[in-house]
Amino acid sequence: MLEIRNLNAWYGESHILHGTNMDVPEGRVVSLLGRNGAGKTTTMRSIMGLMDRTSGTLNYKGDNLLNLRPDQIARKGIALCPEDRCIFPSLTVTENLFLPPIIAKGGMDIEEIHTLFPNIRERAASRGTDLSGGEQQMLAIARILRTGARLLLLDEPTEGLAPVIVQQISRTIARIKEHGYSILLVEQNAHFVEGLADVHYLIENGMIVDRLEGTEFARQISRVEKLLGL
Repeated sequence: MLEIRNLNAWYGESHILHGTNMDVPEGRVVSLLGRNGAGKTTTMRSIMGLMDRTSGTLNYKGDNLLNLRPDQIARKGIALCPEDRCIFPSLTVTENLFLPPIIAKGGMDIEEIHTLFPNIRERAASRGTDLSGGEQQMLAIARILRTGARLLLLDEPTEGLAPVIVQQISRTIARIKEHGYSILLVEQNAHFVEGLADVHYLIENGMIVDRLEGTEFARQISRVEKLLGL
């Protein structure tokens, strides 16, 4: 579905990504693991056309995304759920949920979203400021599922969340995958992605340094945690 070849990215004069190569197959969960500053978020921002300058190839369903505007990329069916979640504090849960436009047919309707996220139904009238971190994360994911996007870029979805909420996020991502979505999952938590992602890429200093199938990831997790500095 998404093929990234020799991707370079710059922020101002800083060269951040150095020839990144990776794939996100249709209907699969792919993790991108690395320390802070390794280039994980930059990879997602490059896919969405949000970097100052990029080069290489970003092939999505036969179209090269490079040089397209962010709104054009979004209309291809790609959505970014950023680390800070971008929930509007003065809007209710329902208002936040319906804020993004529908960009393609096939998005989840409100009943499907309420089934997948029971808290969204229960907190429908609550303001963004009243939500816990876990509830904000659920709302941020739910919001992009409604748009019709089929490739989801989830940036650090477990950041700052309690272990019980992290488990809930894991179950939710697994259920989203069952609906046929493709997911690129940026994380520092190796144990969170173990058993969840089908393929794992390790990034360091803006370069992919390893690729592990899900079946071999558990055997390599000590080495992965060393790379992550854990």
